Amino acid sequence: MKLKRRRQIVSYSSILDQPLKFTPFVFNRTFLLWALLGLMGGLIAGIYWIVLEFLIHKIAFFEGWLVIPTMAICGLLAGLIIHYIGDPGEIDLIVDNIRFNKGKLDPKNNPSMILSSLLCVASGGSLGPEAPLVQVTGSTGTWLGKIFRLKGEELRSLSIAGMASGFTALFGAPLGGSLFSLEILHHKHAVEYYKAIIPALVASCFSYVIFALIIHLGLGATWSLPAYEYSGTFDFGIAVLLAIVATIVGWIFIYCIKFLKSLFKKVKTAIYIKTLIGGILLGVISFYFPLTRYFGHEEINSLVNTNFSVNALFLILIFKILAIAITVTSGWRGGFIIPLFFVGTTLGLIIHHYFPSINVSLAIISCMAGINACVTRTPMSTTILLATLTGFSYFIPILFASLTGYFLAPRTAFIGAQMDKKKRN
Repeated sequence: MKLKRRRQIVSYSSILDQPLKFTPFVFNRTFLLWALLGLMGGLIAGIYWIVLEFLIHKIAFFEGWLVIPTMAICGLLAGLIIHYIGDPGEIDLIVDNIRFNKGKLDPKNNPSMILSSLLCVASGGSLGPEAPLVQVTGSTGTWLGKIFRLKGEELRSLSIAGMASGFTALFGAPLGGSLFSLEILHHKHAVEYYKAIIPALVASCFSYVIFALIIHLGLGATWSLPAYEYSGTFDFGIAVLLAIVATIVGWIFIYCIKFLKSLFKKVKTAIYIKTLIGGILLGVISFYFPLTRYFGHEEINSLVNTNFSVNALFLILIFKILAIAITVTSGWRGGFIIPLFFVGTTLGLIIHHYFPSINVSLAIISCMAGINACVTRTPMSTTILLATLTGFSYFIPILFASLTGYFLAPRTAFIGAQMDKKKRN
């Protein structure tokens, strides 16, 4: 027994004599590169957000019937920017370049994306700033990788980390933003670029800190839902049923997009004429249904805290879907994640009206998860994002709703680049 203790003492002494060593990732060149990218992403997102809020405040001065010419002019200006400076593309192009172009996102069209998206989002288009930020910060990752002569998976991982830093800054969810940047690139129910998860997490955390310092972001939920009271083991089953209804709406949304896209393709004219037409249509919708204007960041709270009749909710749902579809297909620039959450919120309130025994927060969050996962095919990040944004601490109902929307999504993906290249040709 004494001999065994002596051996243990000798072993511990040997360990203590060795110098302490950090994990190979800490304080090395690669880690510092991820951190630098996160700092740059947070700075870009912070400046973008400040300018966006300034423009929203100025353009919101035009109310009533003036909203129609205002949105028409902003649409025309955005189209002229795209026509003369360059077409920055949409989320399809980002996914396509990450998967099929060695992870390279071209920064040359960033000025066009920034200027056009600021006009589109600030004037009241039903798209948010997440896609422009992902494009700009992702291409910043590519640019930084080229400076340090990275190639192959290292370059692709840095581009993905840049995307994550932009998405995280807007949503204030480092884990959700990191997962989203990988999931949006998924193929055949698999996340392909799992090697990029640590770079994405590091860049996201640094981006979050800088963005929070710039705009004085606080910790806590963005959207204030009524308190959720656990009502039984089978709440996850209710979440699945609600998500099925949300998925049906998701199908309607996807095919509405495809129908309007085919109509705008038949209009053989310059992009600025299409964005002008889109602006006029969006202005008319915003005039009659003001809550459908903008991308929904503030409007979701207004929707939840105002006692709308069920008829009003149905009209808001229909015209919000139409507004998003027109915004996407007429050439306006922006992202559709937050607008989809708005649609899910409206649907949840409608269902709660007919089935008041269902907790309103459970109805809202299940519909938000179901429709977003159906359209974007991102069940993991949708679950994390919604838990962060709403403060809904019960993961299981959100996860079941997200998976329901994901597996019941139509075979034709909304983001075509998520499919095989040969299937899209």
